Amino acid sequence: MPSYKQLTAQLEKLHKEVAAAREKEVAQAIADIKAKIAEYEISAEELGFSTRGGAKKKPLPARYMNPKTGETWSGRGRAPAWLAGKNRERFLIQE
Repeated sequence: MPSYKQLTAQLEKLHKEVAAAREKEVAQAIADIKAKIAEYEISAEELGFSTRGGAKKKPLPARYMNPKTGETWSGRGRAPAWLAGKNRERFLIQE
């Protein structure tokens, strides 16, 4: 029966072989995929990828307005200085 050291050495060798085999097969798979994309002229959108840098959220509607300057605030995040310490109901935008 092999010793612990021998088994760990074999295991390390196998890990290296697995990593090398995966690297080789991944490179071949990527080459095959790129060839198919070029052959069929497939776009990123058709594959389900977005060409934009991610979905952008729409800004929230304003709930409060400074009547002097026209500045608005949605009510989310840190309150603006013009609203700090004041009754917010006075600045509510009427719908």
